[in-house]
Amino acid sequence: MDKILFVHGLASSGAYKLASTLRILLKPADVLSPDFPIEPELALSQLRAIVNQQAPELVVGLSWGGFLVQQLRGQRKVLINPDFSISSLLGTMTGEVPYLSPREDGALSFTVTPELCQRYRQLETFQFDGIDQKEKELTLGFFAREDELVHCQPLFEEHYPGRSISYPGGHLPTFPQVKQYILPHLLSFCHE
Repeated sequence: MDKILFVHGLASSGAYKLASTLRILLKPADVLSPDFPIEPELALSQLRAIVNQQAPELVVGLSWGGFLVQQLRGQRKVLINPDFSISSLLGTMTGEVPYLSPREDGALSFTVTPELCQRYRQLETFQFDGIDQKEKELTLGFFAREDELVHCQPLFEEHYPGRSISYPGGHLPTFPQVKQYILPHLLSFCHE
């Protein structure tokens, strides 16, 4: 693999530590990890534009990033603890929410409004459209058994039967968990 695109989670940025983990474990691949906006339409539009311009061999999405990445079609992708019901999580966070990792634009927080939650709910209604057999083969999901935030493996399996892998750990995988449980499957998947 020459080029990988990493899409961070909610309240995060391209500087999130999983991007560094992928750079170390997948060297010499170029791991792109830009910041994505919280607005769903803008984030999805930016994601599609980067994929079209950069043509990565693999796109990896974590949590909220997995929600976005799953909606790419015709692209090899890995979802790590994707949250397909992001509007529910956002609904518990209304108001000002701090970013958990530094962003290139210097933003320290974002605002969750009922309107933002509604826009995510609308996007969720057609997030699984256009999945055919080829799409199922291009998609792999990793799900932490002790995930304290998100429990979307059954929904993933409904749309991508037999394409999920469980691993021990919490919502945000550590370096050792990625190395031991995710990396071997990811490398095998990329050589299918």
